[in-house]
Formats: sequence, structure tokens, C-alpha cells
Amino acid sequence: MIGAIAGDIVGSRFEFHNHRNKDFELFDRKCRATDDSIMTLALAKAIMEASKSKGNLSALAVKYMQEIGRKYPRCGYGRSFSAWMFSENPLPYNSYGNGAAMRVGPAGFAASSQQEAIELAKAITEVTHNHPEGIKGAVSVSKAIFFARSGYSKSQIKFEIERDFYPLNFNIDEIRKTYEFNETCQDTVPQAIECFLESESFEDALRIGVSLGGDTDTICAIVGAIAEAHYGMDEAIKEKALSYLDADLRAIYDEWIVFTDKKAARS
Repeated sequence: MIGAIAGDIVGSRFEFHNHRNKDFELFDRKCRATDDSIMTLALAKAIMEASKSKGNLSALAVKYMQEIGRKYPRCGYGRSFSAWMFSENPLPYNSYGNGAAMRVGPAGFAASSQQEAIELAKAITEVTHNHPEGIKGAVSVSKAIFFARSGYSKSQIKFEIERDFYPLNFNIDEIRKTYEFNETCQDTVPQAIECFLESESFEDALRIGVSLGGDTDTICAIVGAIAEAHYGMDEAIKEKALSYLDADLRAIYDEWIVFTDKKAARS
């Protein structure tokens, strides 16, 4: 999950100032943790609490996205999501925005099976992004993470994504010059997955994500989550990314590490 957070932070300073190549300082004083990181951590909290209490995951997703998200009102929420987050009667609003995919990483990392990766992703996504394309974006990323964790090769992951979700009949060099800022799952998720598929390391995956342009914090959050599952990540990058989290957010991350370590020990 830290891969998504690192990706968000690295991509944050380029979201509205795209940098169309791989040559840049990975972290900078202008970097920050945006809504991508905060909602990823909120859903990690929901998954942990549902596991402990056997509670309803969708209800807990609403609870923690609102409870945690309201503490950070200026972290980059979209207009519709912001209205949902501050609503006293939060209902799904038929969104297919890429927010569904950028925050779903904890589902892919917590899942013990492909089916659970699907079920967790749907439960935490349908509370806002209940449009079929929103669900599709979230489930595809959750499954890609699960496949990467499970040792699937890149060619196997590509086969699974193309069979069930999106054609990946392009490469990043081909689309870079014409790719524009886009907030939909259908025009963000396949591009982010392709960034991962073309990468050689975790860091290289983020650099390719930034070089693509567009909604770079979200693209790199998606790329980072899958890349972490496939490559792991350098300890220095992880610690630098964690330094951008405040004490409350860091506490959720630390709790997540304990939670996932215990799950791994039981499996």
C-alpha cells in the first residue's frame, strides 16, 4: 500500500504542471500527500476494522472516508466526492471517476484470493463510484495487485487485464504526446497499468507514470500500488514517502503493517 502513497506524493507536484520525461528529482519540497493517499489510508482502516469486528465493510468505508477525509478538506478532492464526504446522508453518485482506482490498493493487498480481491474492491467502491466503469476500474486494479503479489508474470497480468477489463494495445511512447488530463477510470486505469508493464523497477514505474502526464498523482498512485506488489520497493523511497504523512496518517499505516504481517503469518 505504501507504493500507492509514494506514487501519489511523487506525482503530486506534476498534476497541473506535466513533465513529459523520466528525468526529475523523485521527491521535492512541492510534493505532498493528496486525497489519493488519504483515501487509501481511510479504506485500509475500514478493511482492518471490518476484519476485526466482522462488520459491514461498505458501511465502514463510508465511516472512515468521511471521518478521516474531513480532517483534510483541502487535499484535492473532486467536487462530487467532496460533497459526498461532507454529506449527512452519503449516497453513491454513479461516478466513473478515477478516484475509484487510486484508493483501492488495500483491497488488493488484503485479499487472500482472486475472488476476495473482487469482493473487497466492490464493497469499498460502490459506496460512491457505483457506475459500471467505476467498479471496473477499481476491480481491475485490485486484481492486478493481487496477481502481482501472487507471482504472476507481467505477461500473465496483461493477459488477465485484457481478457476481463481493458485492451492494452498501445505503449506509453506512442500516447505520451497526445495524452491529456483525464479523471475517468476508462482513460486512466489502462494507461497506468501499461506504465507498470513497461517498467524495470518500482522507481522506474513512477518515472514512467510522471512522464505520461495527465492526472499524475492518481496515475502514479495506481502504478505505485501494482509496482510495489510486483517489485517491492527501496527502503529509502518508502521512508521518504512516509515522512510526508502526519502523525495520524502514519499511525494508520503502522497499524496496517501489523495487520498484514499477522495475515501473512496465518496463511
